Amino acid sequence: MPRVFDVAKKGGAWVNVPSALMNGAPTVATTGGKQVVTYKLNSKAVWSDGQPITSTDFKYTWDQIANGTDIYDTTGYSSIESIDDSNPQTAVVTFKEPFGAWSQLFGGLYGVFPSHLLQGKDRDAAMAKGYDWSGGPYTMKWDKGVSVTLTPNPKYWGPKAKSTIVFKFLADTAAEFQAFQAGEVSAIYPQPQLDAVDAINAGISNADKYITADTGNVEALWINMAAPPFDELAVRQAFAYAIDRNAIVKRLFGGLGVTKAVNSLNPPILAAYSDQNAFAGYGLDLKKVATLMAGAGWKKGSDGIWAKNGQKAELTIKSTAGNKRRELTQQILQAQLKKAGFGLTIDNQAAADLFGKQLPGGDFQLALYAQVATSLEPGLCTIMCSKNIPTAANNNTGQNWTRTKVTGLDAPLQVVDKSSDNAARATAAKQADKIMAKAQVTLPLDPLPNIALWSKTLTGPKGDNPIFAMFYNLSTWTQK
Repeated sequence: MPRVFDVAKKGGAWVNVPSALMNGAPTVATTGGKQVVTYKLNSKAVWSDGQPITSTDFKYTWDQIANGTDIYDTTGYSSIESIDDSNPQTAVVTFKEPFGAWSQLFGGLYGVFPSHLLQGKDRDAAMAKGYDWSGGPYTMKWDKGVSVTLTPNPKYWGPKAKSTIVFKFLADTAAEFQAFQAGEVSAIYPQPQLDAVDAINAGISNADKYITADTGNVEALWINMAAPPFDELAVRQAFAYAIDRNAIVKRLFGGLGVTKAVNSLNPPILAAYSDQNAFAGYGLDLKKVATLMAGAGWKKGSDGIWAKNGQKAELTIKSTAGNKRRELTQQILQAQLKKAGFGLTIDNQAAADLFGKQLPGGDFQLALYAQVATSLEPGLCTIMCSKNIPTAANNNTGQNWTRTKVTGLDAPLQVVDKSSDNAARATAAKQADKIMAKAQVTLPLDPLPNIALWSKTLTGPKGDNPIFAMFYNLSTWTQK
């Protein structure tokens, strides 16, 4: 999937750089009072069948995302008024309303689609089982449940890929490490599970490693603000004071040198657009728990659990079944919350059910999962603005699964999305962080560190990219 921007490190910071698809950086102007972004395409850019990549592909992609069905997120694309594709090598995008995060478009979650192959077809059905076309350095063959094979695309106009790459699907993190240590695979990018931490600390021979907490990931305890008892501010705040987040993070990732909780719902790589200490005031404080709960009319029963009007402070937490790290997190939470007068029941689910049905449908009180950034653009409006609560009005596609609705929060979040003034966006984002922390909308937990391991038989640059992972320079890899 070709995209407008790549992400690269310059001067110690991760920045957007125009990809091989582009003939230089897009330009932004105000024309007739409206924001206009002009994309000039590389005249050499072609699809794998030799057909040029054109402005019509941009127009088709916009239409599919803005007006198609079963689309995960329309943010930004729904703000576009029109795309002029009269010049095949120039896409002129006019916005009906300002959109400051325009650089995340035609990349991120979606990339650019080939209109000449998909126009008039059911795009979802055409791609559901894989696709043999490409606008990048590789073509793809998908053996469902087994592997994905990337073969160098002979029509690619940029730097040619040096090797065929096979991604194997393995059952879990333990299986990944076994395959890596046995030499069956040459590189792994495992989730930071407990067995991964143990294996790394035990030492892995003939391997290069890279571990960082400077990531695009934030794992949090996501709270359904519409579900009792979390519909009460005092309960949400007391819940936050009942938990020693640093102790949890140290138990999970101390072996990797990560010992402090994250204190913003914006990931570490967006520190310039966030208050990374917004939630730092929430730490274990049982006196504050007692003051908040009693002040809101709750009393402890003989079982030590808070109760009010016949309702007990019994919570249920959901996460992905079979994830040992999250299961341990839940067990630690159970013990900590019990001491504070909260009951906690664990009810883990298959990922497809949890993310496909239960969270969007509001069928949860508390959930443990991670949000992962797909671009360098800041913005939490998609998951925190009240207009994005799933309702009939948005065909239940809104991503505000926590049903967050806080007075004064929407305005700064919308500034982050719409303003073209980066200083104003940063100020608004920090303001929004403080509002979310005060309302304790959800409790950030850990930065979910990235772990990358390569066999020393692999040559080429090795490192991690917070958006494109360890595979950002895959086309340069070769094997001795």
